[in-house]
Amino acid sequence: MSYSIGDGMVTLALAAGIVGYVYITHRTRLRKLEMIHQERLVAMEKGIPLPEFPLEPEKVRRNDPTILPIMGIVFFSLSLGAMIMLYLSLPERSHSFWIAPLPLGFLGLGLVAFHFLKIHSGR
Repeated sequence: MSYSIGDGMVTLALAAGIVGYVYITHRTRLRKLEMIHQERLVAMEKGIPLPEFPLEPEKVRRNDPTILPIMGIVFFSLSLGAMIMLYLSLPERSHSFWIAPLPLGFLGLGLVAFHFLKIHSGR
């Protein structure tokens, strides 16, 4: 395989973009911490008590009960569509490969079954 100069330029631009993004987010966080520190120093000089708070707010993740069945339906329908497409488009001698997406279909059915079993168990 031969790569062109354009491929190298795209790779370098992508790497530079990632490094630039990380640098900008790091500098923004440092500036925010510095501003909080200065505000606290001014408040301490004036004798105003400030409540303690975490520097990074906690990200609250809620367990959404609809994610499992949605992912299961998506995986199953994707698998079913791929199996139909492979069955109809493969040549006759390789016709048995239509079952290749079957594990994805079983994954989808398993996720849907797990969701309903979890609901009925009361968890």
